[in-house]
Amino acid sequence: MRIYDILDKKRNGNELSDEEIRFFVSEYVNGSIPDYQASALLMAVCINGMTSSETATLTKAMAESGDMLDLSAFGGNTVDKHSTGGVGDKTTLIVAPIVASLGCNVVKLSGRGLGHTGGTLDKLESVKGMRIDLAPDEFMTVARKCGMTVCGAGANIAPADKKLYALRDVTATVQSIPLIVSSIMSKKLAGGAKNIVLDVKTGSGAFMKTLESARSLAKGMVEIGSLSGKNVSSVITNMDKPLGFCIGNSLEVAEAVSLLKNEKCDNDLRDICITLSSEMVALSKGISVSDAKARVEKTLENGNAYKTFREWITLQHGDVSVLDDLDKFASATFKTNLLSPCDGYIASSDAAGVGIAAMMLGAGRSAKEDDIDYTAGIIQLKRVGDKVEKGSVIAILQSSTVADQASAQAKMLESLTFSASKPDPQPLVYEIIR
Repeated sequence: MRIYDILDKKRNGNELSDEEIRFFVSEYVNGSIPDYQASALLMAVCINGMTSSETATLTKAMAESGDMLDLSAFGGNTVDKHSTGGVGDKTTLIVAPIVASLGCNVVKLSGRGLGHTGGTLDKLESVKGMRIDLAPDEFMTVARKCGMTVCGAGANIAPADKKLYALRDVTATVQSIPLIVSSIMSKKLAGGAKNIVLDVKTGSGAFMKTLESARSLAKGMVEIGSLSGKNVSSVITNMDKPLGFCIGNSLEVAEAVSLLKNEKCDNDLRDICITLSSEMVALSKGISVSDAKARVEKTLENGNAYKTFREWITLQHGDVSVLDDLDKFASATFKTNLLSPCDGYIASSDAAGVGIAAMMLGAGRSAKEDDIDYTAGIIQLKRVGDKVEKGSVIAILQSSTVADQASAQAKMLESLTFSASKPDPQPLVYEIIR
């Protein structure tokens, strides 16, 4: 079999066989196929697309290029959740303990943030002592004890995806739906869960800017998951504005804890977490979504979800004293009030722009090697739909590494629009594809 013949075949818009796709993945991972030929195939796929069968084979081959977690000890009760990335998205910190407290097993491999999108691992590391690099026997032990674990993916989880994604990033082939589907789902298959819920975000702060593109991605992932023997549902959610009050690592952990404790919380964040949790429980338990929702709301109200969260943090060596008393989180050295430039209402909030402002404060990375300031971030006191007065405080920007916050303030203000009348509310959840 020759890579040249495979390139010629896909360039002409023909369907590749399972053997040809597996040959490409294995030979590229072991270095036998050079980047220039792999790039040519990626571009041919980007232009001509892939059938569902091709995408399913590519996904499985990428998953099987490295370690595959064996979660058979938990039976069919395992469930995973993936978000396509957003601003203020701390849902994993909330839904995982909710679902685990209801007898499901959540074994989740998460990632770090880059650019304007946040990463679950960075949020977790804002808790002193928290370990996110666990050996397989360690994270299985944690999951057995409290029903959940969240940690970093090892270097040998879907190595084909790591290698291909780096190439896609510099060859203008990131936007291809089959390649996005195979990238996301290969890691989900390698993660071993029987049931998978996908939070596909759309809007200004999301990777998929339009509802149409988000729907195509969601349908593609559900189909590939089904073809791979998984139970999958995709929830298409709004990312035209940041999720919750807070953007920034320790700030988002504190907001998640407040919600789990049934203290002050953002209703939008709570509603989306209940929706995602209900989908996860329904798939894992084989019950109706309405029954699952009733259980989810009860475990939040009776405190069991927070108890599970606290136990999980303890088992991964995090300092739970900061959870019991959120004032113990390290406080930022520099804080600046952002003032409203006019009277009226906040009409819109460009989530990507707000995320970039938080990144400028030190809450995110512009390059993988950048350090994170865990205290940095933005507390939104006024958000889309809220009435404001000129000179009133609409947000607090904070950091321990950036004394001059003028650039971040300018970016934050640039991300907001104001109007004389209150804007119409937007939906939180556009569609659920099962």
